[in-house]
Amino acid sequence: MAWEAEWENPLTEYVRRFDSLIGDRRTGWTFREVIKGIIGAGKLVCQRIAAHSAVWAATGKGAQRVIRLAKGESTKRSQLDADHLTEQLRAYGLAELAESETDELWLMGDGSDLRKPYAQMLPNLMQVKDLDGKLVPGYRTLNVLGVTPQRRGVLYHRLFSSNEAEFISEPIEAQRAIQTVQQAIQAQQRWGSVTWVLDRGFDDVAVWRTIWELKQHVVCRVKHTERLIDYQLPDGRWRSGDVAGARGALQPYLQAQTEMVVVLGRQTRPKAQRVTAEIRACPLRLSYDANVRREGDKLPSHQDLWLVEVQLLRTRLEPWLLITNWPVTDAESALRIFRMYRQRWAVEDAFKFTKECLGWEDVQLLDLTGIRTLVALSWVAAAFLYELGVTLDWPEVRLLANLGGWEYHKERKPGKIALTRGLQRILNMLSTEAFLTAYIQEHGQLPPRISALLEGWTPRQL
Repeated sequence: MAWEAEWENPLTEYVRRFDSLIGDRRTGWTFREVIKGIIGAGKLVCQRIAAHSAVWAATGKGAQRVIRLAKGESTKRSQLDADHLTEQLRAYGLAELAESETDELWLMGDGSDLRKPYAQMLPNLMQVKDLDGKLVPGYRTLNVLGVTPQRRGVLYHRLFSSNEAEFISEPIEAQRAIQTVQQAIQAQQRWGSVTWVLDRGFDDVAVWRTIWELKQHVVCRVKHTERLIDYQLPDGRWRSGDVAGARGALQPYLQAQTEMVVVLGRQTRPKAQRVTAEIRACPLRLSYDANVRREGDKLPSHQDLWLVEVQLLRTRLEPWLLITNWPVTDAESALRIFRMYRQRWAVEDAFKFTKECLGWEDVQLLDLTGIRTLVALSWVAAAFLYELGVTLDWPEVRLLANLGGWEYHKERKPGKIALTRGLQRILNMLSTEAFLTAYIQEHGQLPPRISALLEGWTPRQL
């Protein structure tokens, strides 16, 4: 069967990276089946995950095995909790990133909410915002992906709730993410420059301060336009004000062409197309307390920054307002900042893929440890699928993409959603075959109407 030759072995090889966390062979088999089930089901629902295991589909007892693995009850000799799984993903991700020829590493930080609007019994639910901005029950996650040309790796993931007994604050969670990733990349001693490319949730002087103290760089989208700064006017004079006022001092640098999924002009639906970005910038100076949100006397500090505005022409999108400590002194350096944040938009597809196609928000367990583990397992599954999309030269990738509904176009590669859909269809086929085989073994043949529907097909003919 094609699956055995082309996909089973790569998945088996992939999960061997986690052997050091597994204490016995049976748990190792369960772990592998759970990863396959998450991909096949596209949901973090234990019953659905189990249904995509050939053995569990026949026995009907797989859901309990999934639950026990997630809650850490299946064996005390294994370390398949969220922290250890993420640590293993980070180690492998850094090893992959280190193989890139560049000495520059970009770190894409993202805070993504896991929304459970109808949940009442799940533990430690907090309030998060839905897509309309309304408060609903859920959890928060912090994630960091490392990016180099042709490479990306999961470097950090943590799910948390403000209603946990040990919770301190969300800024502390952000600091934990930075320090954890820093310790890991410092051990590599591989990259000459490291840049954190962050969304508006990280518009926080304490976050920037920590990164600057590590001798690293920041490109962060602005949320607080009321932040007090000094900005340089076109004639060279400096003026005190806020970020909003500094926009009046921005100087045009260039227009750049890129491809993005946007709505242009009178279009009614977004699609991937060429768009023109107009880029402007000006210098800033930020005065801040270097001991903000940590112990110690007030320590006045100053940082030279640049404000970069990116306007995507003919779209309905708000301009990107970006603050960075990379010097922006000419068209080339302005284009570099645009490309960094443009890459962050591309990486958001990874977060969307993991959240939607692997079913974060379908998770249903009355145990926060189990919820964390299942979401971490979805990242393990996602990392495997990322590797499948390395190149379209692989016939396996083309087959999965076509099964997922993708049609070839020289300027459009299949996304992870199409690859996942194709792989799900293969796994569904395998689950169906296992169930039908078990039925035939028990009853001797399929029911006549089912057999007629299948036109005489049986699993033995595969």
